[in-house]
Parts: sequence; C-alpha cells; structure tokens
Amino acid sequence: MATVVVAAGILLGTTGCNLYAPQATTIQYDASDGVSGDVGDLAIRNAILLTADGENANLLVHVVNSSTEDIELLVQYEGVDEKIDTEVTIEANSTTEIGVDGESVPVESLNASAGSLFPVFFQYGDLTGIELLVPVLDGELAEYSTLVPTEAPTPAQTSEPAETSEPTETPAATATPEATTAP
Repeated sequence: MATVVVAAGILLGTTGCNLYAPQATTIQYDASDGVSGDVGDLAIRNAILLTADGENANLLVHVVNSSTEDIELLVQYEGVDEKIDTEVTIEANSTTEIGVDGESVPVESLNASAGSLFPVFFQYGDLTGIELLVPVLDGELAEYSTLVPTEAPTPAQTSEPAETSEPTETPAATATPEATTAP
C-alpha cells in the first residue's frame, strides 16, 4: 500500500507543473524577422521591408487566403508626399508570396533606415483593415541579399554624330564569305 501512495505522489508531482504553467507551444508569436496580423479570411505573415538606401524598398510578405474566393488586398503606406495604394490579388485557398517572385509591392519614398519600423496598412472589401509596424531591414543577411531592390540602370548618353555639309560616299558592297566545312 505504501508503494502505491509513493507512486501516486511521484505521478502527481511530475505532472502537476502543467496545471499552473502555460505551455509555451500554445503561445502565438512571430518566429522570424517580420510581423503578422489577420484581416478577415486573410492571414498576413512575416511582413518585412528590405532596403539598401532607405528610399526604395521591397515589401516581402506571405498572405494566406482561407476563403473560397479570390480577394483583392489593398496595401497602403504613407509616402513622403502622399498615400500610396497598391492592390494585389490573393487567390482562393492559397498562399501568395509578395516580393519574392511574381507579385511585388515596391515601396518608394520610404524615408526609413534599416532597423526602424514603417507603418503599412492591409485591407480588403468592407472589412476594417490592420496597420502593421513593419521592420525595415537591409540585405546584410544572406537570405535577404537577393531581395533588396536595386536601382534601374540609367541609359548612357550617346553622342550624336556631327552633321556634315558634304555628302559622304557609301562604301561598295563586298562579297559575303561562304561557309566551309572542316576537313
């Protein structure tokens, strides 16, 4: 009988911690560098802004649509001079990666350096949207280095040939060499 009492005491003593302490695995949190939020049937996950110069950025975010219909997601942010609106179609019952391949939301006139937080608003339909304070990162981490926006190359100035008052002669056509086969 004493053995049963001791065994019951050990059993209750080792399982009793779960009665008072919350399980860490049931706590929702952002496990990566970005922030998350929910708008109706859309789950906004791991939103970050990637920039090299603090002026132009790439919004990188995963959007999960749990509805059976496509949704037009409005992404809005405050530029230097005005509010900028971009709409992205999120297909039904799917996850859309914005900023990786295909869909993109370029953020211009950011005026925020790496390490700061930048407000971005997500909304669709008649639902109340959500404003997320999105972290601004640079391309220092290898996994983000290829996703940082780069400036579009500017065309080089080419000089125009000077006009001459005298006409120039057109060279005579030369015979085109024929292809030969190797021995």
